[in-house]
Amino acid sequence: MNLNSKHKIEAAFSMSSMTDVIFLLLIFFMLTASFITPSGLPVNLPSSKSSEIVIQKVSVTITDDLQYYVDDRKVTFNQLEPVLRDAFSGKEGVVVLHCDKSVPVEHVVAVAGIATALEARVSIATKPN
Repeated sequence: MNLNSKHKIEAAFSMSSMTDVIFLLLIFFMLTASFITPSGLPVNLPSSKSSEIVIQKVSVTITDDLQYYVDDRKVTFNQLEPVLRDAFSGKEGVVVLHCDKSVPVEHVVAVAGIATALEARVSIATKPN
């Protein structure tokens, strides 16, 4: 009586499928990390209970001493509309406002009004609680 099988099962584990999964995860995290671009200017953001991540197209920063920056480039309030119009040329208009919490509301509303006049969506950056 012969108990040996003609078909032998190999107990080796193929690592090729594991490396495929690792590379897919690596690509996924590299792509999603590039969508979140933090503002390089030190601004004390207000806090909020719900924060939603918005893909940032144009960043407008208002510092506590009322200086305006568009994508880390210092501009005056009078230059804000032409600079935003140039930034939106051929792209979807999305503005993320990074305002210090000590900035008066009328300055935030003025910048939001300029952006909405250029048919852009406006989001205010906050830090989560």
